[in-house]
Order: sequence, then C-alpha cells, then structure tokens
Amino acid sequence: MKSLTLKSLLPFAGLALIHPALAADTALQASNAVATANPAPESAPMDYGFIAICCALVFIMQAGFCLIEMGFSRSKNAINIVMKNILDFAAGSIGFFLVGFALMFGISQSGWVGWQNFAFGNDLLGFDSGIWLFCLFQMMFATAAVTISSGAMAERTFFPGYLTYAFFACLLIYPILGHWVWGGSAVSFGFGGGKGWLAEMGFLDFAGSTAVHSVGGAFAFAGIIVVGPRKGRFSSDGSPRILSGHNAPLAALGCFLLIFGWFGFNMGSNLTTGPELGRIGLATILAGASGILGALLTHWIRNGWADMEISLNGALGGLVAITAGCAYVAPSTALIIGLIAGVLTALGGDLLLKMKLDDAVGAIPVHLFCGIWGTLAVAIFSSEGAFTGMGVQALGAFLVPTMAFALSYILFFIVNKTVGLRASDEAQTQGLDFAEHSATAYPDFVVDDADLDEE
Repeated sequence: MKSLTLKSLLPFAGLALIHPALAADTALQASNAVATANPAPESAPMDYGFIAICCALVFIMQAGFCLIEMGFSRSKNAINIVMKNILDFAAGSIGFFLVGFALMFGISQSGWVGWQNFAFGNDLLGFDSGIWLFCLFQMMFATAAVTISSGAMAERTFFPGYLTYAFFACLLIYPILGHWVWGGSAVSFGFGGGKGWLAEMGFLDFAGSTAVHSVGGAFAFAGIIVVGPRKGRFSSDGSPRILSGHNAPLAALGCFLLIFGWFGFNMGSNLTTGPELGRIGLATILAGASGILGALLTHWIRNGWADMEISLNGALGGLVAITAGCAYVAPSTALIIGLIAGVLTALGGDLLLKMKLDDAVGAIPVHLFCGIWGTLAVAIFSSEGAFTGMGVQALGAFLVPTMAFALSYILFFIVNKTVGLRASDEAQTQGLDFAEHSATAYPDFVVDDADLDEE
C-alpha cells in the first residue's frame, strides 16, 4: 500500500488554509459572535425539563466510556471493564451525594471549599426544590470525571482498589477542586453562596475542560504511574509492544455515544433554553469534527496510514477542548480549537510511550492535554481581545490538574498499600474476567497471550 506523504496532503492543507474559519480575522469573527453569558444567569428562568433531558444525555456518556474502553482492550478483560464502569458510577454517585455536592456548591469558605447541608440532611429546601435536579446534573459530571481513569488503567487494576479510589475521588477530591472553578453556581437554585477563588478571579470554564476533563485526566495520569504498565506492554529493552483491542466496532459505537452525550454536557451547562444553544451545540460538534481530522492527518503524515483509534480519540480530544469555551467562541473558532486538539491527541500518546507510561485507551492525551489546551484557548480567542485573561486561565489550567494529580496520587498510593491496586501477573495472564469475576465475556473463544513477558 502506498504511504501517505506530506506532499500528498498539501491539497488538504490548502483547503484548510483558505477556509474562513482559519483566516486571519478569526479572532474578529469570534469577538462579534461571542455572547457574554455565564452558566445559569440569575436573571434567566431555569428550564427544568431541558436540564432533565441533558442529565440523561450525560449519563449516556457512561455507556460510551464503557464501550470504547472495552473495544480498545483485550477480550479477556471485557467483563472487568463493564464492572468498573457501572460500579464507579454507583460508588461515585453515592459519595458525591453524601458529601461531594456540599463541598462543591455549598456556602463558600473563603473560596476554597463549600460547606452546607451534607446529604441535604436538614431538608431546608423542600422536596420540590430545583436543587435536586442541579445535584443530579452535577453528579453525572462527577462520575464522568472519575471514570476517565478506568480506561487508562484498564487490564491490570485490582477491582476493589479501583472502587475505593472512585468513591473517595467523588467524595472529596473532585468536589473541592470543582468548587474553585464552579463554586457559587447553585445560587440560582437557592443553594450555597459565594464563588470559588478561581471563579472570583474571572476564570472561565463553561462546561468543564478543566473542572471535569483535566481533573479526570490528571487522576488517570497518577493512576497509571502507581499501578504500572500492563504485563508485557514493554519489552526488555523498553520498546513498547502492541496489545491490540479486541473489538473496533464496539469502540466506534462508544465514541458515537460520547459525541451524542456531549450535546447534554455542553448545551446542558447553559441550564436554560435560548438561541445561544445553537451556537454552543454547533461549536461543540465542529470542534469534534476538526479534532478527528487533526488527529487522523497527524498520524497519517508521521506513520503512513489512517488509524481508527487515533481518529476516534481525536474526536474526543476536540470535544474536550471546546468544552471550556463553547459558550464564548464562534463556531468558526471552534474548528481551530478542535484541530489543534486532534494534533495534541495524536502526539500525546507517543510522548507517554517515550516516558514508558501505559495508557491503555489514550485517555490522558484526550482529557488532560486537550483539557489544558481548551482552557487556554478561551483566553486566546477572547471576545475582549486576543489573550485577554490569559493569566488567570493559565493559572487554573495548570494548577487545578496539578492539584488533582498530587491528591489522587496520594489516594492511589494509600489504596495500593492497603486494599491493593495492581492485579497480579497471573491474573493479568488469565484475564481479569476470570481472575476477579469467575466469568468470561466470550465463552466460545479464549485469547492466550501468556507468552508475553515483562522483563
């Protein structure tokens, strides 16, 4: 097969360069198109039916994460991945309801943490308060952030240890960091008061490139360091081995479900209906589309073939990147943000391999690297002028995931020393389905890679 060369791609590059979205006046287009809306403006009535539908859309993303992780992993670990995805949702939801929501959205304590009505114990707001729906919506975000680690750490993580991490991450770490960014957002529902310290400084993260995705990516980064690479992932000389996933169509379906759910993620963060939803939704889907092309072409130029896994992750990288700014930039600008995110997704995986780090599904480039880029892009394409507010955007973009990494590393370390985090080599060889769940997802065939060593 003839390899694709840089020369052969010049026509595509030319099309991109003459497209208005990549023209020199992009920033001006964005400045004319951007609304100054913030999530849940106090003057706008809440549309509870709309928020409820968006809750369901964000929940569908759990299925998307599950399927893409399962497809990118080996068949002998399929049940284990399903169990981790459904039970991190269960454990995380309970932890977030009992403590996390109050820490994240309760009355702010000097901008660092919320403190109010843990588990809604006093029922001061009544059974018909809108706060219950807001709690449900934010619970979907919390569990999405935590489940990002499942894919990165797939195929070698001890099940009880992973669930312990998921519970405490939603109980404490995610909510405290989230308060810095979104503290005060529940005031329109009659709950909480006072902004998080980053929000008070003017930090903008509309739907969570930092608060959800960078935090989740940092959790995954800490997790793969503590748990170590899969048995056989690197040979004795340090070169990476390919451990191919078992079901590419399943992974593709997972990606489509994630794209579908992202409409609820980004448009739902507006918390009310209005004409601005069209711009938010269009910016979201265009960033995902250009993310696919950015990742595909980057990998194609460097390696000579069109890679499916990279293309799917490119879509997700573009969506992660636009999540911070989907309400603040023009759709044409979203094309640029997504395209660069796709490039970062393709190059980020290679960087991790050079560091001898094993991210089984490419979650860290998608969520951490693209989350940081998307947060910075809000300032680069600011409606008030290029690079306006870059100081506070850069502060939040790097400090929040750094803290998420440090705190989750401590949590993973403690879990590893107590409950246990890494599955044994024997369990990895057998497959975690059999070793941890006494079952197999595909009883008609068994894939045996016991000959792989871990020298």
